[in-house]
Amino acid sequence: MAAVKIRTDQLNLYYGSRQALRNISIGLRSGAVTALIGPSGCGKSTFLKTLNRMHDLIDNVRIEGSVYLDDMDIYGAGVDVEGLRRRVGMVFQQPNLFPMSVYDNVAYGPRVHGVKDKDRLDRIVERSLREAAVWEELRERLQRPASGLSGGQQQRVCIARALAVEPEVLLMDEPTSALDPVSTIRVEQLIRDLKKQYTVAVVTHNMQQAARVSDDTIFFLGGEVVECAPTYRMFSRPLDRRTRDYIDGRF
Repeated sequence: MAAVKIRTDQLNLYYGSRQALRNISIGLRSGAVTALIGPSGCGKSTFLKTLNRMHDLIDNVRIEGSVYLDDMDIYGAGVDVEGLRRRVGMVFQQPNLFPMSVYDNVAYGPRVHGVKDKDRLDRIVERSLREAAVWEELRERLQRPASGLSGGQQQRVCIARALAVEPEVLLMDEPTSALDPVSTIRVEQLIRDLKKQYTVAVVTHNMQQAARVSDDTIFFLGGEVVECAPTYRMFSRPLDRRTRDYIDGRF
C-alpha cells in the first residue's frame, strides 16, 4: 500500500453561513490517481481547492479542521502559501493560458521562482512539454502565441506550465470537459502517465473516465464523503446504495 501524500482531518468549509464541506477525513495515496466524483454542487471541486489553499482568494470562506501535505498542516501558522502552491499545482476546467508565447507560458513559474539562465529555462520548457505529451507537436512553435493552439494543446500546455515548477501533487478540476474526444483521450493517457512521478487528483463528472484513469475514487454527496475505495471495487461492488445509484445514473 502506497503512503498517503495528502490527508484531511475533520475538514469543514463554510461560504458565509452555508456549509459546503462536512467532516471530511480522507487520504490521497502517493503516486496514485484519485478521482473525485459526485453530482454538481456536491463539494468535490470545493474540496480540491482546499488542498492548495485556493480558497484564500475568496472572501467570506471559513475552514475548520486540518489538511496535511506529508506531515505539514497547510493551514497551520507560518505556512508559505506560495511554496505550498509550488508543491501542489492546479489545472483548471478551462485552459487559462497567459497572453504570451508557448515558451513564456511554460517558463513563467520557474522565472517567478528565480530561474534566469536561458539554457536551464530551455531544458525546463522541453522537459515539461515532453511530460505533458505535447513537445513533438509544438517544438517548432514555441515562440508563437499560445492562444493560437487547439483546445487540447492549450490544456496540455497548462499542464506543462504546472509541471515546470516540479510539484509533488497535481490537482485537475474537470480537465477534459471542454475538449473533443480525441484530445480527451490524449489527456487521459497523460494522466495515467503522470502518476509515475506525481500524486494526481482529478474531479470528473464522467464515470467512464473515472474508471479509466483512476486508482482510487471518492464519492461526494451533499458536501460529505459517502464512499472512498479503490476504483475497481467502487465500480463493481460499492458498499453504499447511493454510490451504486450514482454510478448507474439513477440520479
